[in-house]
Amino acid sequence: MSEEQSPQESQSSTDHTAHKMLQDPQFKELARRKTSISLTMTAIMMLIYFGFIFLMAFAPGTLKSAVGSATLGIPLGIGVIMLAWILTGIYVRWANSEYDEMVARVKERL
Repeated sequence: MSEEQSPQESQSSTDHTAHKMLQDPQFKELARRKTSISLTMTAIMMLIYFGFIFLMAFAPGTLKSAVGSATLGIPLGIGVIMLAWILTGIYVRWANSEYDEMVARVKERL
């Protein structure tokens, strides 16, 4: 029968694994890439959303312009929502392909 680890030994093993992972160059690259794409997507969505809000606040006449049987504000509002879905899809595609592969490589190294 194998000997069970004490809670202190288990914590020490976990600390060692965490330290090893944090020092791994592939993990650092994984964290850098995830942060980079997350911040980029966030910035793009904030520009789109706040651009629409500022347009409503400072140029409401623009949104009142007629486009067919509706105003310009309707298709722009729908566009904001659609762009949010598109950005989400881009992130999910990236996460399911590149990010998951990078996570698997880091796990293999541990």
